[in-house]
Amino acid sequence: MSEPREIVRLAAKGDGITADGQHVKGAAPGDMLLADGTLQRGSHYQQPPCRHFGKCGACQLQHVDDAALSDFVRGRVVHAAQSHGLEPAKVAEPAMSPPRSRRRASLKAINGGGRPLTGFTEGGSHRVVDMQECPVLHPDLFALVQPLRDYLKRLRGKYAIGIEMTKVDQGVDLGLSGFMPDGLEETEGLLDFAREQGLARLTMDAGYGAEGFWEPEPVTVTLGGAPVSFPSGAFLQATDHGEAALVGAAREWLSGSARVADLFSGLGTFALSLVGNSQVLAAEADAAAINACRAAASRAGLPVEASHRDLFRNPVRAEELAGFDGVVLDPPRAGARTQVEQVAKSEVARVVYISCNPSSWARDCVQLKEAGYSLEELRPVGQFRWSTHVELASLFVKG
Repeated sequence: MSEPREIVRLAAKGDGITADGQHVKGAAPGDMLLADGTLQRGSHYQQPPCRHFGKCGACQLQHVDDAALSDFVRGRVVHAAQSHGLEPAKVAEPAMSPPRSRRRASLKAINGGGRPLTGFTEGGSHRVVDMQECPVLHPDLFALVQPLRDYLKRLRGKYAIGIEMTKVDQGVDLGLSGFMPDGLEETEGLLDFAREQGLARLTMDAGYGAEGFWEPEPVTVTLGGAPVSFPSGAFLQATDHGEAALVGAAREWLSGSARVADLFSGLGTFALSLVGNSQVLAAEADAAAINACRAAASRAGLPVEASHRDLFRNPVRAEELAGFDGVVLDPPRAGARTQVEQVAKSEVARVVYISCNPSSWARDCVQLKEAGYSLEELRPVGQFRWSTHVELASLFVKG
């Protein structure tokens, strides 16, 4: 009979791993894998806080305690760096967003093949988990789930509806896709729903883009102390806590920089927070987002130059970065290889790279290392609590 084997760490997709490399689904570090394949729970296992865990695809790690969860986030980021020869001089303790802090979510609602269901989808499936609780979502988002379920139950015919919820300054911005009210009765019912729930905005997308249905006053999100118009579907960091950790890192590392380029700037999450002592160039391909950033900076009298620019096809070139003291990059998950290549060729003293994908980040940043930049600090961020999705902030300094 084989000896029990200890689960020594978590793999990238959340499985436990023994020292000899065996993956064990649902295992926590410190658990013992017994000869019959069962687990003897160890000190880092916890009872999952949600009844839907194991079925709902939103969380993979509710069965591990905070210490193991923090170690997982740190390990993912450090491993990505070291596997590409990037050795950080300093690694900060992970910034872990608390439960019930997620301010944006994508849900589904269906009524085909049985009773109506509303919630996240199952892992690796299109099946919908009928959400009755959620320790991840901000309470204002979760409070909308049951009223929305009740409204949708009244609809005639089958439906499969996408639901986007975002916490904004005025309340909850709700977007429904794959659905339009049929006739006067459904339209009035939906207006009553929006009014009764105090929605900040309701948009509908029948396949041709989001159309406004209800918006009592212009919807905004506050970034860097400035209210910014929030286009439907625009990117926003998952939690206030995570945003504060990422922005705080950029502000600390670029303190004293007279000119900063914020590349892939979106609505201006970083640009509008860096203008205390700096002039900022904000560049972004999404026209609605960069226009919102430009308007917000103008209203507040902030020194932000907003540029509508596709940085994949037309990156800011090294010669254009002459005179800049710092660069912030916050690209999509695929990374920004071409743009980083130009930054690496420049003489910019400090580069802050924010990433939601440690693998593409590490691949990109090899170019910075080869150009003489050193990785001075790495800050792991766990915005997506109990998920295998991790983020980071990094500082590279020209040697």
